[in-house]
Amino acid sequence: MNLFKKLLPTKNGIVGSQKYCRATFCSILHSAVDHSVEVHSSDQEVVIALGSNVGDRLNNFNQALQLMRKSGIHITRHGCLYETAPAYVTDQPRFLNSAVRAVTKLGPHELLGVLKTIERNMGRSGGIRYGPRPIDLDILFYGKYQIGSDILTVPHERIWERPFVMAPLMDLLGSVIDSDTVACWHSLSTDSDGLFGLWEKLGGESLIGKEGMKRVLPIRNHLWEWSKKTSVMGILNLTPDSFSDGGKFVSVQNAVSHVRSMISGGADIIDIGAQSTRPMASRISAEQELDRLIPVLEAVLEMPEMEEKLVSVDTFYSDVASEAVNKGAHLINDVSAGQLDPNMLKMVASLDVPYIAMHMRGDPTTMQSSDNLQYSDVCSQVASELFSRVKDAELSGVPAWRIILDPGIGFSKKTEHNLDILTGLPVIRSEIAKRSLAASHAPLLIGPSRKRFLGEICNRPAAGERDPATIASVTAGIFGGANIVRVHNVRDNVDAVKVCDAMLKEMSIQL
Repeated sequence: MNLFKKLLPTKNGIVGSQKYCRATFCSILHSAVDHSVEVHSSDQEVVIALGSNVGDRLNNFNQALQLMRKSGIHITRHGCLYETAPAYVTDQPRFLNSAVRAVTKLGPHELLGVLKTIERNMGRSGGIRYGPRPIDLDILFYGKYQIGSDILTVPHERIWERPFVMAPLMDLLGSVIDSDTVACWHSLSTDSDGLFGLWEKLGGESLIGKEGMKRVLPIRNHLWEWSKKTSVMGILNLTPDSFSDGGKFVSVQNAVSHVRSMISGGADIIDIGAQSTRPMASRISAEQELDRLIPVLEAVLEMPEMEEKLVSVDTFYSDVASEAVNKGAHLINDVSAGQLDPNMLKMVASLDVPYIAMHMRGDPTTMQSSDNLQYSDVCSQVASELFSRVKDAELSGVPAWRIILDPGIGFSKKTEHNLDILTGLPVIRSEIAKRSLAASHAPLLIGPSRKRFLGEICNRPAAGERDPATIASVTAGIFGGANIVRVHNVRDNVDAVKVCDAMLKEMSIQL
């Protein structure tokens, strides 16, 4: 017998200690052997877990997601990406794990059939239970239904004992329950405090970063455990009119020499920009930007010193992003988070590289207008607007595990706004977490280097005189949770980063 229980929200919703819907309606939809009777009445929101430990694990994920989209499964959210130790059968390679939220018109058994077909087409065979597999796709939740049949149990029966399933599942939620469907998922957990309580009892965030479970970002054919140390991104401006060093590095020779100096100083990433984004900067075309960028990018990528380093390209043009990645760039850094080129998000999705999405209102010519400088609560509003950009990116096919967030210090901000952001990074994360825990876990980049607000505070009109102020702001950002700092003066900021990281490590040991 196939038994479907539809969980309905209580009359009064989520109130007091009765956080989650408990009322149920049981409807026996089908009791015959075939599975022709299904839930087809409307779109159903589902959660599907992904795992892989055979072959190119990340490529397996990408292929599975593409096949799911082609099969009537519209993916709306992605969890973070985790590398985990194998469970049950421990003598096998480490897994990649994640999960997605999606909407589908497929009935539960139709959905199961589609997922099993994808698994088979990607090379999965019977094998050992819990053994190695190129792809594993499990239905964790299906709408508000509790399903029990000979071939399908929803919620998946072993969710509650598996941290490698629970971690990406939690990523798909917000700390604020935003729908009846999500409330019902909480009600189906084995804990009176719902999924949040269950996750905490398993160990919660304390599990992340240990040998058995690492939260990672895929980049340059390896998995970057970015939370282990603060990374330093050195700035290379190829523009004649940048506010700090315009015109200094327009030649390939000078650019390469400066990169060599930044690498010697300890830079982890080189961010190359060929379009000025200072306030009131005139916009050049994608073709002009490429003319400036490509000769330098090619020369930098050929430098022996760059073998273990990353190259980011700072652009808001999709054509520039495409050509840069084709030439070998490892990241795209977009000050507009996809708002200045309607093709950018789809392009980034196709390029399979990390994407830095920065907060900015308007464009460089309008970002400091009075309308764009209006905030009632800058941290809350920046968080809300950044989440909107993340949502757009995910719907375009950019998974959350490839996104890096930048609150946009100096872009559409007054001095007091920049200070509020530097001291309020934890607030920004917590505000984003209300809507998406995955987005709140994203690496956070800050770029206060030599910005005008530092000159205003310290009475330093010349940008080159603002390095001590930059170090102070970088220090504040790191203690607030920044993972990447973008700076002009690499050597001095690397020292500041090392001291901050050492202090944070000592504090964590004491805790």
